[in-house]
Amino acid sequence: MKKLMILVFAAVMSSFAAAQAGSTASGTLSVSATVTGSISLVFNTDTAGGLPLTSGNGTSAASLAFGNVSAFGTLANGNITRTVAANTFTVSTPVDVFVSKFNSNSATYRLTAQLVTPDAVNTWSVGGVAVSNATAATVTTTGAYASNNALAVAITIPFTSPSGTSISNQINYTATSN
Repeated sequence: MKKLMILVFAAVMSSFAAAQAGSTASGTLSVSATVTGSISLVFNTDTAGGLPLTSGNGTSAASLAFGNVSAFGTLANGNITRTVAANTFTVSTPVDVFVSKFNSNSATYRLTAQLVTPDAVNTWSVGGVAVSNATAATVTTTGAYASNNALAVAITIPFTSPSGTSISNQINYTATSN
């Protein structure tokens, strides 16, 4: 009797497994996408005379350190340009801005720059255009894609700033396709 029960159990299990193996299900997935144009912006050290970026060269988040600067005397790096006026001095160096386009028929781009935090003491400029934290300043109206656009970053410092004063800020750049 035991053998019969085992045989019956085995037969039932085999038929159950066979029935399960034959079950299927199917479905259809519709897929769609819309391609939109995009642009990217990176900073590069200007190899024609710019101060080397201290970090982030070739990325969209770079750092530039002028080091110790003064109105007179030797500057630590020959890639810093200094101009002395009656009550101020300006230090500057070119930084390359490289904008690329993808899936876009845009011929040019507009570039703006804006300080992140206010600076009531020093005056900042990018590409000869004054920048502040109040509003974004247009630096380039018809920038060329896929080429380094050398834009001087400049800080004008008054003679009244005491020795040892640390100057630090961030400049947000925004490229918009035309």
